[in-house]
Amino acid sequence: MAIHPIEYRYGTEEMRRIWSEEYRFSCIVRAEVALARALARHGVIPERAADAIAAGAEKASLSRAKQIEGEINHDMMAIVRAIAEQCGEGGGYVHYGATSNDILDTATGLQLGEVTTLLDGKLRRLLAVLLRRAGETRDLVCAARTHGQIGVPTTYGLRFAIWASEVARHIERLEQMRPRVVVGQLTGAVGTQAAIGERGLEVQETMMGLLGLSPVDVSNQVIARDRYAEYFMYLANVATTLDKIGIEVRTLQRTEIGEVEEQFGSRQVGSSTMPHKRNPIRSEQVCGLARVVRSSVEPALGNNTLWDERDLTNSSCERVLFPEASVLADHIVTVMTSVLDGLVIRPDRVAKNLSLLHGVNMAESVMIALAERGMDRQMAHELLRRASMDALERDVPLLDILSGDSDVTAAIPVRELEVLLDPSRYIGTAPQQVDKLVEKLAPLSRGSV
Repeated sequence: MAIHPIEYRYGTEEMRRIWSEEYRFSCIVRAEVALARALARHGVIPERAADAIAAGAEKASLSRAKQIEGEINHDMMAIVRAIAEQCGEGGGYVHYGATSNDILDTATGLQLGEVTTLLDGKLRRLLAVLLRRAGETRDLVCAARTHGQIGVPTTYGLRFAIWASEVARHIERLEQMRPRVVVGQLTGAVGTQAAIGERGLEVQETMMGLLGLSPVDVSNQVIARDRYAEYFMYLANVATTLDKIGIEVRTLQRTEIGEVEEQFGSRQVGSSTMPHKRNPIRSEQVCGLARVVRSSVEPALGNNTLWDERDLTNSSCERVLFPEASVLADHIVTVMTSVLDGLVIRPDRVAKNLSLLHGVNMAESVMIALAERGMDRQMAHELLRRASMDALERDVPLLDILSGDSDVTAAIPVRELEVLLDPSRYIGTAPQQVDKLVEKLAPLSRGSV
């Protein structure tokens, strides 16, 4: 019986697989085999014992481990016994010199290795979509908004480019974070490696090498949870970027604005009672689930404040946090990529909104021109402020007000005013910024870790 929505509603199969109970078990088994191989390589246990463990581990089953756990109430020791009973005489060497979290945290390192590789590919795909949309809309002039009010013009290309730049930083952060979270350990009961002895460091190095992980420099009984806290904060940061994009899509899809629209299927239903509705439901889903991903940060930080060499308060918490936050973060990256890839942009509504204020939003352009022609900048600001308020109050074009002002027309002929009030002529270097960013980030969108 499914309970959590990530079991049946949210998440991709590839990310759910990584955090499934079965795959977690397989990572634990791999860690135990690597431990045995490393111990044998350094002469701590017989080579034949390591061979027996490697062979027997393939036959160990999760169902048997859970059966044993029901009897002894210790999940890690239950897996050890499930493996050991398949290894003949080698069974006595399973888990030699290790404590539970040597294996459990190392298994988490294996999972995080796959997660970071998966997220890297997903983020690069998102980046590629954003760069393509930035290029497509390089010259599409639109109304910018500050404080929810229309300001001077911008371009859709610049909007997409700004989001692309942010996603690119997430890719860089992921690459930087990976060595700190894709790690394992073999340090024993309290971190001293006393059970293995003077060869402990070499055994740990070999074990992690076999698994493709980096070994911790030092630890106590568990890997310090600042590493995992960074991972959850990273997911929260990515989710917040997606939340921001989703809010913008939702805002621009409002009936009163109507500049963009999520793709809407020919048979899609928008409301159970209002047949006309076309709602931005996928962007809303992203924004909603981003809140859940962000909520993982506080408990993840709390998991680093364990008693002495360790307590068990992190364990139950992490069983929930890792799969939930990882699956949901991957899900909303996937969803937002699809939304942006198919986003419908309506140039007619873009143009309508751009002209909504009849030129008042172009007051800065005239102010700068007056200043360039010798008028005090503050005087020019006040002149345009009064003219703009007058135009808004009377609901007439700003050009009508300015063309009747002798202080303005003495410096700028009416024909020039018309040019200055043209939004398409006041986008600065926005197209060039887009070109520069696309050229810079295009290789990143095609690469992978």
